[in-house]
Amino acid sequence: MQDHLAAMAVFAQVVEAGSFSQAGRQLVLSKSAVSKAVARLEDHLGTRLINRTTRKLSLTEAGRSFYEGCRRMLGEAEAAERAVTHLTDAPRGVLKVNAPMSFGVLQLSPGLGEFMTRHPELEIDLTLEDRRVDLVEEGYDVAIRIGVMPDSSLVARRLGPNPRVICAAPSYLERRGKPTRPEALSAHDCLLYHYQTSGDAWRLRARSPGAGEGGERPERETAVRVRGRLKVNNGDSLREAALAGLGIAHLPVFIVRPDLEAGRLVPLLEDYEEVADGGVYAVYPASRNLSPKVRVFIDFLTERFAARPYWREPTAAG
Repeated sequence: MQDHLAAMAVFAQVVEAGSFSQAGRQLVLSKSAVSKAVARLEDHLGTRLINRTTRKLSLTEAGRSFYEGCRRMLGEAEAAERAVTHLTDAPRGVLKVNAPMSFGVLQLSPGLGEFMTRHPELEIDLTLEDRRVDLVEEGYDVAIRIGVMPDSSLVARRLGPNPRVICAAPSYLERRGKPTRPEALSAHDCLLYHYQTSGDAWRLRARSPGAGEGGERPERETAVRVRGRLKVNNGDSLREAALAGLGIAHLPVFIVRPDLEAGRLVPLLEDYEEVADGGVYAVYPASRNLSPKVRVFIDFLTERFAARPYWREPTAAG
């Protein structure tokens, strides 16, 4: 088929040049190679396309009809190439993005206005949901993911940390008491998240004096199996449940920072930290040629989040 399409392009060039030799010069092929390509095409079709005389070439009826089809095909191919070149020259077209609901609303959406102002030829198709999507299968250009990145064929660019805090409302603590060790969590009502990678186990370890500043971290870890009456698939819903005094939550700081600072939620187990909080990542399918629209979006996210994320870990973090 590839040879057949190439022969069609040669045939069209012969018709437009008016001779085999002139077509050969334009295609950088010998006259013999051009003549053989047309002959193979005629053999394939089972009909003569060109009447050859010593003085000039003329198309047969079949040749005229076939040339019209070849010209349309070549025109569409040229238009397709121009369209792709147009898209790869600068950020254009539709950028399809997926992000977790809470992070998308609180952290990503406020920056979209600036990004779209910078790139007026880009359209954004943003989907917010907490489930982990298949980028390739569902046609996303890039996704924001939070947590520990599993081995994957996707490219992952770290945008920043994801500190999380164990916290509860004062009303809950007045009613049930304040846990002082991780093991005590098993006796409390905990608010559970559907997509937590560790399931219903919260894995903690004691903070070392120099942790986070080059100090050694202790090896001892505690995995506490927690339970509760409420399990949801969205961080904002967990926050609302915690504020209502329904239980103890384990949430990203970017969701609850204002509540911690206002005292609406109280940080717990301040001498412990999460074993693996992962981070915030932009992920996208691996490609030798990263499209301009994905490249500028990744650069914008890196500029906005990586240098200094505008959520921060509070003084008393879990």
